Amino acid sequence: MKKVYFYATCLGTAAMQETILNAIKLLRREGVEVIFKKNQTCCSQPSFNSGYFKESKRIALYNVDLFEKDYPIVVPSGSCAGMMSHDYLELFKEDSEFERVKEFSSKVTELSQYLDEVLKVEYEDKGDPVRVTWHSNCHALRIQKSIEASKNLIKKLKNVELVNLEYEEECCGFGGTFAVKELEISNAMARAKIKDIQNTGVKYLISGDGGCLLNIDGTMRKMGLDVRGLHLYDFLLKRLEGVRL
Repeated sequence: MKKVYFYATCLGTAAMQETILNAIKLLRREGVEVIFKKNQTCCSQPSFNSGYFKESKRIALYNVDLFEKDYPIVVPSGSCAGMMSHDYLELFKEDSEFERVKEFSSKVTELSQYLDEVLKVEYEDKGDPVRVTWHSNCHALRIQKSIEASKNLIKKLKNVELVNLEYEEECCGFGGTFAVKELEISNAMARAKIKDIQNTGVKYLISGDGGCLLNIDGTMRKMGLDVRGLHLYDFLLKRLEGVRL
């Protein structure tokens, strides 16, 4: 039996608990033993992006010590996975702890990559025919490079038509602390993304990033639109279990 560490992310544990449970279910469906460290904490991306590098290092080393065994560290977020697998290396590039951090970072993978590339899952779609579109979050696209794997999982669902956005690779305006510090710019970016979504004519937006979904879906609800945002792992499990969207 394969064993993995599951890294739940701050946003997942604070605001998207059902998504975290569904992500774990997707792994267990494939016979994977999931190890959940209850004392896990932030990946340090917010502090890193804000320039608090000393504090970020302290958090990073905590994670290195916590996930000590040689199991894959599976993360249901391209942002957090990208931070731990790539940005940690930048953070420690001139540090005596670099080799230990490098070993840790090599174990980190985004959940869709683990499902698609390692487990090579095959899915039986039990849902009704539906058209959806996809938003690629910036870190998953440019840092973790997990978008292809995420889309591959959707393409395994025979009753799902994936409609591409014209400006799929454009940022939604979330960017963590950016959405707080640059509120007006963030709102304008979110509305531009939503216009692109509306142009597809679909009723469902799928993404693998909780922050992007909170930003886009929250704005769509505020605008009173009949379009719903769904996290990739919620969407997949609903399709596999035949649960209506």
